Amino acid sequence: MSPSTLQRRHQQILTDVVRAYIETGEPVSSRSVAQRHIEPLSSATVRNVMVELEEGGYLYQPHTSAGRVPTAAAYRFFVEQVTAQATASPEDRQWIRRELEAAQTPEAVMERASHVLSAVSRGLGIFISPPLARSVVEHLRFLLVPDNRILVVLVTSGGQTRDKLIRPERSFLQEDLDRIAAYLNLHYVGRTLEAMRADLRAEVERDREQYGRLATDALMLCDPAILGESAGDRKVYVEGAARIASSVEFTDQDQLRELLEAIEEKDRLIALLNRCIESPEPVHVELGLDQMSGAGKHLALVSASYTSNDQVQGTLGILAPMRMHYERVITAVAFMAQFFSTESEENLPS
Repeated sequence: MSPSTLQRRHQQILTDVVRAYIETGEPVSSRSVAQRHIEPLSSATVRNVMVELEEGGYLYQPHTSAGRVPTAAAYRFFVEQVTAQATASPEDRQWIRRELEAAQTPEAVMERASHVLSAVSRGLGIFISPPLARSVVEHLRFLLVPDNRILVVLVTSGGQTRDKLIRPERSFLQEDLDRIAAYLNLHYVGRTLEAMRADLRAEVERDREQYGRLATDALMLCDPAILGESAGDRKVYVEGAARIASSVEFTDQDQLRELLEAIEEKDRLIALLNRCIESPEPVHVELGLDQMSGAGKHLALVSASYTSNDQVQGTLGILAPMRMHYERVITAVAFMAQFFSTESEENLPS
């Protein structure tokens, strides 16, 4: 039984069951659904529909005397049908903006963001800074240090500072480094390192005689590979592990321990949230995360990317038990992604 083949009454009752279970955490009876349903329905009618939904894989019964509980398929239906037109409440918008604008530094904003995301759910709030290649460069400087090493200092959008100590293929004088930095700061302020490198390559191809050495040296000094870009170089702000640990869904201590260990692995969190970049939806929802751990089948991920100059910068999201208030979580994630995107950069402290 696919969502498209569900009758209207089946859809309404399934929605009622999911809402009731999210609110109470208890198996939902046909009587309670009949009481909250808009149309007057008998418990027997509701019970028959719930049996059909169970046969279709949307509900299950923990034991014979209990009500029914939604499956991952039911949550998926609920997310697709009910939250498509949801918008963040004025109260949540004001609260999120107030919390983020209270921070005084870019790092504090991102740390606060993970706290806010955790607070709107019963789970983990995650904020991942942009990879080096997609950082928007506002100022760049090269400093010569002993042993012909060079300290590359990048001031990125919002006032963040990224610095890397590199050992280039050839030796440089400080005056050479100053000349390269002056050229890059003149022509590439407000562009990503990735876009900067693409343009420098094009310049070399257009006029090797005029730009060859300068552009080649700049490419060398701004190469993310040389700068040591990796998942370990990205900042990951995480808040709310205690909330997940105290969730009733995770009674198996071995599974919980495995989950908490997975949360501590930065690379796994980055890989998990990066899936939303490939998603056509503004907010990506994934239900059941078996790849996280044995307890992952109880989890849902709600994530979104934030942009600058129409380029994806980083990702943020919520990792929480599947029983969550999806309307509030999805709209909060969407609003926060918008806040961090290009049109809201003026709100970030510098």
